[in-house]
Amino acid sequence: MPGVPPARYAYLGPEGTFTEAALRQVPAAGRGDLVACAGVDVALDLVRAGEVDAAMVPIENSVEGGVSSTLDALTAGDPLMVVREVLVPVTFVLAARPGTRLADVRAVSTHPHAQAQCRRWLSAALPAARYLPAVSTAAAAAGLAAGGDADHDAALCAPIAAERYRLDVLAEHVEDNAGAVTRFVLVGRPAPPPAPTGADKTTLLVHLPQDRAGALLELLEQFAARGINLSRIESRPRGDALGQYAFSIDCEGHVDDARVAEALTGLHRVSPLVRFLGSYPRADQVRAEVTPATTDEAFSRARAWLQRLREGRP
Repeated sequence: MPGVPPARYAYLGPEGTFTEAALRQVPAAGRGDLVACAGVDVALDLVRAGEVDAAMVPIENSVEGGVSSTLDALTAGDPLMVVREVLVPVTFVLAARPGTRLADVRAVSTHPHAQAQCRRWLSAALPAARYLPAVSTAAAAAGLAAGGDADHDAALCAPIAAERYRLDVLAEHVEDNAGAVTRFVLVGRPAPPPAPTGADKTTLLVHLPQDRAGALLELLEQFAARGINLSRIESRPRGDALGQYAFSIDCEGHVDDARVAEALTGLHRVSPLVRFLGSYPRADQVRAEVTPATTDEAFSRARAWLQRLREGRP
């Protein structure tokens, strides 16, 4: 619209990361300003400060699991809200400055998750090479392109990064698991969640009630009793004492679904802290399987029956 400034989006940079590729799947990002950030926490802090409208960050990989830096940054500080998820197939290349041969490589740099996904290939192709961690795959590529003083000879990165930084590709498809996928989430400031679609996901952080036998079961029963499937659950240390944990959870469904709403109220009763991080459409568009006893209509009928009992109309 005329006179309306374009939206601003932060992402884990520099240019050429898988995170940028994920952000470019969001149609509005093509008309907005994109801000590359040195870390996930930097990108999310820009959202909190109101300097950008949203940030795209990695949250889960099909090989390595949850991205700890994102899980922790999402739940520390002022509340944020996930509004969308994006899935990006992950393939890596080994890139180097022009003229470099595979035999010349003595040190390889990349993000730790990328190194883990290419570990077997590296052991077979470059058994003597040192590994140097980088804040992102693209940062490793950018370091090579910046000049001859880089402390590594090659980078594991996305093909787009090798092209963008004008590096030679020494090897393609070096990932150990073909078909690996990374899940990214678009995060904004708190607002009403997108409308339910029937194929939705809800993300939560839940503190364990107490460090005692059955405490985790008490949390999980809130979902199981209402027929809610968990697509991800990971423990994270709370940071205040040994043995104190929080659980990062993705469940199927939307906060507007009666079964999810009742599960959240149950969690609120038994947990000292429940942080709602958003309900949003699933990227794979897979609809939740809802049993007849856990539909919205079933919950509505049960509430109506209880009301009749209270009114003396059994």
